[in-house]
Amino acid sequence: MGFKINALIGIDTKPERLVHVINKLKKDRDIISLYTSSGDHMLMIEVWLEDSDGLARFIKKIERIPGVTRVCPAIILERIV
Repeated sequence: MGFKINALIGIDTKPERLVHVINKLKKDRDIISLYTSSGDHMLMIEVWLEDSDGLARFIKKIERIPGVTRVCPAIILERIV
């Protein structure tokens, strides 16, 4: 399939823009999973991307969504279980 980067990305938004951001993310074909969460971030997404350049472009795209205040990617190195 050509995907080399699997990442979990935490996203924070302005509270009044949360639903708008969720609706925008739901339409993105790069997103495998989308979750609301408690803890460090309001939203968590999982993506598979071709390479680190693709990840950088994806992060910039997310940062441009009105209401997004923080994007925190974590590349998955190894699945243990």
